[in-house]
Amino acid sequence: MGETESLCPICFSRIPAQKVKYGAQVFLEKSCPAHGAYKTLIWNGPPDYEAWGIEKLPSPPVNCITKTDKGCPYDCGICPEHRQSTCCVLLEVTNRCNLFCPVCFAAAQEKDTAPPPSLEEIGAWYDTLLQCGRPFNIQLSGGEPTLRDDIADIIRLGREKGFTFFQLNTNGLRLAEEPAYVKTLKQAGLDCVFLQFDAMSEEPYISIRGRKLLQTKLQAIENCIEAGLGIVLVPTLVPGVNEKEIGPILRLTIEKLPHIRGVHFQPISYFGRYGEPQDKRLTIPDVLRAIEEQTGGLMKVEDFKPGTAENSYCSFNASFLLQPDGRLKALAKTQGCCCGSPAQMPVGAPQRAREYVARQWSCAPEPKYAISRYAEPNSIDEFLERKKQYTLAISGMAFQDAWNLDLTRLKECYIHVVSPDKRMIPFCVYNLTSIEGIPLYRK
Repeated sequence: MGETESLCPICFSRIPAQKVKYGAQVFLEKSCPAHGAYKTLIWNGPPDYEAWGIEKLPSPPVNCITKTDKGCPYDCGICPEHRQSTCCVLLEVTNRCNLFCPVCFAAAQEKDTAPPPSLEEIGAWYDTLLQCGRPFNIQLSGGEPTLRDDIADIIRLGREKGFTFFQLNTNGLRLAEEPAYVKTLKQAGLDCVFLQFDAMSEEPYISIRGRKLLQTKLQAIENCIEAGLGIVLVPTLVPGVNEKEIGPILRLTIEKLPHIRGVHFQPISYFGRYGEPQDKRLTIPDVLRAIEEQTGGLMKVEDFKPGTAENSYCSFNASFLLQPDGRLKALAKTQGCCCGSPAQMPVGAPQRAREYVARQWSCAPEPKYAISRYAEPNSIDEFLERKKQYTLAISGMAFQDAWNLDLTRLKECYIHVVSPDKRMIPFCVYNLTSIEGIPLYRK
């Protein structure tokens, strides 16, 4: 179906790869002269693989920190070969974590192997980002960022420098235990909590996270609601472990509207601590069909589209408006929105994606009118207020690993990580590890 380039999962040599279709399934096939052949499932349709693709116009970075020398993916920083400017930037403010998840892509540890970046160093990261373009959406990540006591200072510093959207990527343990801490983060300017949330039963947490966590997660949600923070639930989907939890998670989300703003599904990728892939992979079509099946058709496969800011085969997205009778109405996609569009990707799509995420994932604005989830709007103004309050964003991101890495996709990545030496590395290649667990970029 097409030619691309990939990497050998042992030596990281750049090698040719082919996308080959067998019935409704598409595989990435590649062969390293030194280490042999690999065949990895990348699409388990329907929907049809070719129909999912969108022709994209490049929207390259404003400034590139590194030069093209060895070629993709060895010159990340970002280099001039990259086709997409940045939307979201992860700042990894610690390597420490208070969980030891078997599936951790960052392979976070209980203790830092290196000192965490100082507030001064993080300030220098902010300055580098400003040199690379507009103020991007900031994701504070790790490790577990809440193990630092100065997260509020990091947020305040970023706002002083002109950054306008801050998201906390967290397992929620500290948020559940310390309501006052949650309110402090809100007062400092935090917009959104990106909450690790894998299931509505305990068994998947034991398998994926190593302990029972459901009640802790639910308490973290309540504390975020009390503080007025937007919440996005982030399930890591592991084959044979929690695919059946998709429906229960979505039902909780609908129940907690307008406080929970969305769900962002992440099928497991095989890097970091998780190691070599098993026989089964969850692809975008698998997740979409599970959403339709487990919601009883409340959300349908055809409601979802690929993103327009990133490569089509990286993500899916849809927005739904909760109706007074409990049904969900899929909202039409507009050109340039990160939710996807059947049209060609316009120049400036990353900026529109930033704006959409900041608007949708933040806490719903205070309504001008009393809006009940059960009452029909009586005017266009009431309808618009309802749309602001009761729109739910459902999305997913299929990250790449050493087995399914497609350099064409990688060049259109718009989620980047700031490395300790102040380069901007596409998320998938930053976290990439070989069969032996050796990283390409992460130190």
